[in-house]
Amino acid sequence: MKHALLVILCSFLWTISASAQAPFYQGKTIRVIVGTPPGNLYDFWARLIVEHLGKHIPGNPNFVVQNMPGAGHVVAVNYLYSQVKPDGLTLIGSVIPSLYLNQLVGRPEIQFDWSKFEWIGSPARGNSQMYMRSDTPYKTIEDVRTAKDPPKCGATGVTGPDSYFPKFAERDRRGEIQYCHRLSRRNGY
Repeated sequence: MKHALLVILCSFLWTISASAQAPFYQGKTIRVIVGTPPGNLYDFWARLIVEHLGKHIPGNPNFVVQNMPGAGHVVAVNYLYSQVKPDGLTLIGSVIPSLYLNQLVGRPEIQFDWSKFEWIGSPARGNSQMYMRSDTPYKTIEDVRTAKDPPKCGATGVTGPDSYFPKFAERDRRGEIQYCHRLSRRNGY
């Protein structure tokens, strides 16, 4: 009986001290960094989420979305990693989820360690794929691995899946893959 009374008393005292503290985020503004220009899908997601997120955080903080486009989200993530103190008031709101692959392939522009970030969630999931024209000699990934001449690969830029999937295939192939980042009929690609 005495033990039960002591537990109830301690619980009551703990509740009083916990409720006396003001929430950390009360009266504060959280800045959300987005790695694309305004109007992009990642910007839209960030703005949609922050419109509702403050209602679910103790203290009901305000949110400000700051767009920081450049280098396929790399500018925003480099900034967050190297310039922002980890005080919980600046978040990376929306970047390409597969950006960590740029660190794996060793791009020199990458100034962050992806493993040091905490993942909260994602508004969407997507699959990436690599495909080739039907008139090429490559019908399987094994054909790409064992090709005598390096395959030619087009990509929309250097930070997306269409660029680094061939980079992984190149490592697996232990050989070269020719990249064409700006597709042009003049170049025959």
